[in-house]
Amino acid sequence: MQGYSKPLTAQQVVMFVLLGLHCCFSHVAIAEPAEIQGTNSSNSHYITAAVTSPDQVVAAAPLSPEIWSIYGQFTGVSQSHPAFTAPYTGQNSLSSNSSNATTTDLTLFAGMRISGGGELWVNPEIDQGFGFNNTLGMAGFPSGEAYKVGANSPYLRLPRLFYRQTINFGGEEQAIAPAANQMGGTQTADNIIVTIGKFAVVDVFDTNTYAHDPRSDFLNWSIVESGAFDYAADAWGFTKGVSVEWTQSRWTLRGGFFDLSTIPNTTILDPTFSQHEWVGELEERHRWWEHPGKLKLLGFINQGKMGSYADALQLAQQTNSTPDTSLVRRGSSQSGFAINLEQELTSDMGGFARASMNEGNKEAFEFTEINQSMSAGLSLKGDKWGRHDDTFGFAAVANGLSSDARNYFAAGGMGILIGDGQLPHYGSEKIMETYYSYSVHAVEHLMLTVNYQYVVNPAYNEDRGPVSIFGVRVHKEF
Repeated sequence: MQGYSKPLTAQQVVMFVLLGLHCCFSHVAIAEPAEIQGTNSSNSHYITAAVTSPDQVVAAAPLSPEIWSIYGQFTGVSQSHPAFTAPYTGQNSLSSNSSNATTTDLTLFAGMRISGGGELWVNPEIDQGFGFNNTLGMAGFPSGEAYKVGANSPYLRLPRLFYRQTINFGGEEQAIAPAANQMGGTQTADNIIVTIGKFAVVDVFDTNTYAHDPRSDFLNWSIVESGAFDYAADAWGFTKGVSVEWTQSRWTLRGGFFDLSTIPNTTILDPTFSQHEWVGELEERHRWWEHPGKLKLLGFINQGKMGSYADALQLAQQTNSTPDTSLVRRGSSQSGFAINLEQELTSDMGGFARASMNEGNKEAFEFTEINQSMSAGLSLKGDKWGRHDDTFGFAAVANGLSSDARNYFAAGGMGILIGDGQLPHYGSEKIMETYYSYSVHAVEHLMLTVNYQYVVNPAYNEDRGPVSIFGVRVHKEF
């Protein structure tokens, strides 16, 4: 639903901002504390409709700028896996018994124009459910809709409250298509976009047309994002910070400063920003045989109190105990990089590939235990069989651990998502995922998806698995 051009009063603007800030900067979700469940290492994956940058603009006749805009979405994901071979099970292991898990979320995207190039957006959301084993057991977790902190009953939270300012610097005038978290209007080809507030790092960085949104394309964490990109986030996958995007011709340079959690993988962000992340990304846009494509190079560094795997092992040997990185945390840093490619191949098919790596000598701070990752896949629209709005996707990913991380988990250490209590036979975690998304033409913007994932060496353990995971997804936009 899109609004009309009635101006907003200053009082309405102030009330809107104050209401959003009150919710945004509350550290606890609106839910009964007894219902909130999790484990001692919380994390999530999450991406909703992204904070849109120049990716969604197209050259067209000028559009009248929207004054306000409201959208919504509902997504439900249900997954199951049969029993699989596992000679032993640890605290953070994927259950070897047949299991199922369901998550649902309902989101409102409400925005208004503050000035000619300024937009304020708020995204309240109602969530319910958990992933397999409270989101444990695989480094590349199979559902991007599963949060580490959840509840059996629906609960309200505010994942996003942000302000975006676009500053035009000339060039071709482009029309911006209205969408969730994006006002319709125009901007010039050369511009600077500043986003500040609460949102997800991956709303702006590491985006990909074909593999980025678990509400509409792939589900696996290490396919929808670069697996070794340990980006700042609370237990639901969101943080506070600022990003700046400078677009000039076919290039965009991005930079960001974001808040880390007070303790790795928890629900509360550091109120002082003394623990933080710096991110930079360079994007190049090109055409290959008249088909558009993008290449992105990303680097990041996390600075905060984190535990070294080697220090945890040394302390465990001295005390004859199990290694635990939480006992050896001190001020330190960890960096990494990612390469992200997307390329349209034909009018109805596109491909993508990602490669990422981090130092791997310290514990993961927010995302998951992946130190090296490579993924690739294809996305095909249903034009050839008369179903343009349908999509078939296929992808594969291989995730790996550093030698320090292998030693830590082999000695019984626990991480954010993994920890079988032992790791006598290490192997790369290999995942294949495929899906078919079916557009229900009788109901506008309703998509039904079937999904299948095949996992070899879950949590890098050759003794467990393989695992087949079956899923269905319902997604409705309004």
